[in-house]
Amino acid sequence: MKPFLTLIFATLLLTAACKEKETSKNSMEIVPPKAEKIAKTLEIHDNIRVDNYYWLNDRENEEVIDYLERENDYYEKMTSHTEHFKKDLFEEMKSRIKEDDESVPYFYNGYYYITRYEQGNDYPIYSRKKGSLDAEEELLFNVNDMAKDYSYYSLRGINVSPNNRYVAFGVDTLSRRKYTIYIKDLKTGEISSEAIPLTTGSSTWANDNKTLFYARKDPQTLRSNQIFKHKRGTDVGEDEIVYTEEDETFNTYVYKSKSEKYLIIGSNSTLTSEYQILDANTPDKEFRVFQPRVRGLEYGISHYDDHFYILTNMDGATNFQVMKTPENATSKENWTPVIEHRDDVLVEDIDIFKEYLVISERNNGLNKIRIMPWDTSKENYYLPFDNETYTAYTIQNREFDTDILRYSYTSMTTPASIIDFNMETKEKEVKKEVEVLGGNFNKDNYESKRLWAMADDGTKVPISLVYRKGIKRDGKNPLLLYGYGSYGSTIDPYFSSVRLSLLDRGFIFAIAHVRGGEYLGRQWYENGKLLHKKNTFTDFVGASEYLIEEGYTSANHLYASGGSAGGLLMGAIVNMAPQLYNGVIAAVPFVDVVTTMLDDSIPLTTGEYDEWGNPNNPEFYEYIKSYSPYDNVKAQEYPNMLVTTGLHDSQVQYWEPAKWVAKLRDMKTDNNILLLHTNMDAGHGGASGRFEALKEVAMDYAFILDLEGIKK
Repeated sequence: MKPFLTLIFATLLLTAACKEKETSKNSMEIVPPKAEKIAKTLEIHDNIRVDNYYWLNDRENEEVIDYLERENDYYEKMTSHTEHFKKDLFEEMKSRIKEDDESVPYFYNGYYYITRYEQGNDYPIYSRKKGSLDAEEELLFNVNDMAKDYSYYSLRGINVSPNNRYVAFGVDTLSRRKYTIYIKDLKTGEISSEAIPLTTGSSTWANDNKTLFYARKDPQTLRSNQIFKHKRGTDVGEDEIVYTEEDETFNTYVYKSKSEKYLIIGSNSTLTSEYQILDANTPDKEFRVFQPRVRGLEYGISHYDDHFYILTNMDGATNFQVMKTPENATSKENWTPVIEHRDDVLVEDIDIFKEYLVISERNNGLNKIRIMPWDTSKENYYLPFDNETYTAYTIQNREFDTDILRYSYTSMTTPASIIDFNMETKEKEVKKEVEVLGGNFNKDNYESKRLWAMADDGTKVPISLVYRKGIKRDGKNPLLLYGYGSYGSTIDPYFSSVRLSLLDRGFIFAIAHVRGGEYLGRQWYENGKLLHKKNTFTDFVGASEYLIEEGYTSANHLYASGGSAGGLLMGAIVNMAPQLYNGVIAAVPFVDVVTTMLDDSIPLTTGEYDEWGNPNNPEFYEYIKSYSPYDNVKAQEYPNMLVTTGLHDSQVQYWEPAKWVAKLRDMKTDNNILLLHTNMDAGHGGASGRFEALKEVAMDYAFILDLEGIKK
């Protein structure tokens, strides 16, 4: 071989070798992390489970943090090609939101209260104006200034004293929902040195303007188990315990009646309620029990004139009824009906005004607002809503002596509106409709409807969906199906400007109103919890199959999403019917149900026995184990999956999704994508800033859009 040819050949070989080495290097870089297996034997009821990843239950362990960071690094490498897309999605979603926005002011105790945002800022500014909206603005809090030194910052529980001088508020800077309460003097602007730790963030003033009641949490379980009384200006260590909730299945809290007459301590479990009351003018006297707890008796109380009005399930009122009782005779034998129980109408809430009783109801899944004048010579009536699927609810009705009812209305195609309705004249005024910026949004370009799928037991399951007009039911549409289905929490159909980033790229968005929520009444909830929990999962699967059968989508284009208890739903469906989905997003998923519910040191466990069942009971243990996603991972193909969590999550501990992903990696038989992303600074609710949270949505959307082959 000639020398120059030899040189060229050698150069080519060297180049090829380098490329092969680089390819090998890149290939090695995107090999997913493998969690070490350390067998932990767990035994109860003569049944043995072996948990190979139990060791991840230690956030102080450097090897645990290293594993989470390796998973984050793997996520970054696997999604690096979508990095620009994620940024574009973020900017696109952000561009639709009015940055310099302001809430509709509401009037309370002589002041108009306003929340506003300024251009470029993530956090709200709270202010008020005395007597008139033309008055000078008084700053309560600029949360942007308060949050500037923190990666996470949550301010809640703003509570102004009756004389309007002091404001109590709670702050959490770790996202563990452990709030410290502070007191600010609104006359001087000074925040006092008295800091009350480990609270829920909420508090209530007695009418003397110096006594503050608040709920403190157990430091380990984070259960709110004690009510304290603090005297403004005194050392926090001297605060007096007013009440201790000894039952570990109950939480306790304190508030004031809308009439301002009573301080009220509430104690609630999933199935049972109890309240104690005290005249707000005499905060140093003893609270008295309103109606002693009776297992299965749920009730809530509102005060008006010389009576209490009670929303309750007493006497088998599954969908609840409204009763009343004299304020000096509050036990249940004195309760008399105001609105009797109806099998087809769920009573969700009441608002009391000087001249009106307003009832929030739900019939066949749809919200109804009923106006009842106290003057029985005047007619009862409902606010008119005529959309096929919508959401309407009362808000910010702090004033007592007014004819104006404030409510919000939205649908999947209509941005939320704040409406003031005159209950006397029946005239309404739209105070604000949320603006969708960018100039491209026209609600007439979208269509929403409600469908009814069939679960495997013959139950009809409602689905709300929205899409851009013009789609064809040919099975080729990408569709994101969302579900929750726990705690009786109803996911109502609502508008989302963020969601337009999917709809305008051809996606259909749908909500499956599965059992476990209260969309179709209280029984809909009862049939989706405890020993009926699997109905939640089969409802979602049935909804998925229906949408495929009807041509809205196909298994190659169907995506599912859920968070927290909805993440449990995601974990269950990928074990049960993985073939139905191309991709699944599980956010802060509650997937290690057996182990968590057996650990009463973990926040929320004891208070949720009536939701999931207590696995210390063999019957519940076997049932929960039969669906718990982590315990039922098996050698099969799974969809592409994105799993997210927060290191400081106090609701669903980070190790549940971490263990789940580790086990899935070990057992799944496919080459589909499996990603775990841990927010190392946040907890259950994710990022605290309004725009930072959009980055998490952009991450989710980029994942499914990329799977769908949509790159921009």
